[in-house]
Amino acid sequence: MQVLADILRVIQREGGTAKPTHILYKANLSHKLLKTHLNLLMEKGFVEQKQYGDKTYYSVTEKGVAFISEYRKIERLSSAFGLPI
Repeated sequence: MQVLADILRVIQREGGTAKPTHILYKANLSHKLLKTHLNLLMEKGFVEQKQYGDKTYYSVTEKGVAFISEYRKIERLSSAFGLPI
C-alpha cells in the first residue's frame, strides 16, 4: 500500500497529472513495477491514463485523492502508536 500511496502522491504533487518517467524516478521504482502498480491503480479507479499526442500521462482521480487522504490518517494513527507501516 505504501508504494501505491507514493505513486498517487507523486502524481498529485505534479499537479494531478504526471508522465510515467517522472513517477518512475520520484517513486523510485523499476519500469516493470511501475507498470504493474499503475495497472492496478487504473483497474481500481484511482488513476486514469491520458494520451496527448504521442505522450502518455497519468492523472489521479477523485477516488485516488480520497485514498491519499485516508491513507494519511492511517499513517498518523500508526505513528501515534509507534508502529511502522
